[in-house]
Amino acid sequence: MENKKEIPSPCAWAGGVAVFEKLTDVFYEKVLKDDLLEPVFRHMSPEHSRHVAHFLVEVLKGPKLYSEEYGEDALSHMVGKHIGKHLTELQRKRWADLLLASADEIGMPADPEFRSTFVGHIEWGTRVALINSQLAENPVNENHHIPAWGWGEVKGPYEVVGSLFEHKPDK
Repeated sequence: MENKKEIPSPCAWAGGVAVFEKLTDVFYEKVLKDDLLEPVFRHMSPEHSRHVAHFLVEVLKGPKLYSEEYGEDALSHMVGKHIGKHLTELQRKRWADLLLASADEIGMPADPEFRSTFVGHIEWGTRVALINSQLAENPVNENHHIPAWGWGEVKGPYEVVGSLFEHKPDK
């Protein structure tokens, strides 16, 4: 009988919760020194870095720490942090670039499979945040969920912001 290894989640492959907490600590140090992003984040709470780490962990199929902290309103809470911020494409791109530079700096896995999954989620997520930041009201409803991002998954296309987080039936 063949012994099959279980494929780890992207979160586990990267090293788990502690790695993502280190990533966001290093990342937000850069953000607060960046002329373009510092004005957006200067008033962030001391817990912000950890919250972002836990959201990334959950999205990359790790422990549901973000949902455990915020409960049924976890997605609405996260999306709500972006509503009305009127972020620019340049800010979105800088955020993504600094996060990926931080991932390199702390030695996150550089293999093509992990990086394509990680970068794919960061690109998708920052573009959703940019869209949501232009809205005046939170589009999240009871049919929406925090996405789970695995190996090589495609998430679209979608027509409206709200549908980005709806469960899609398998075809």
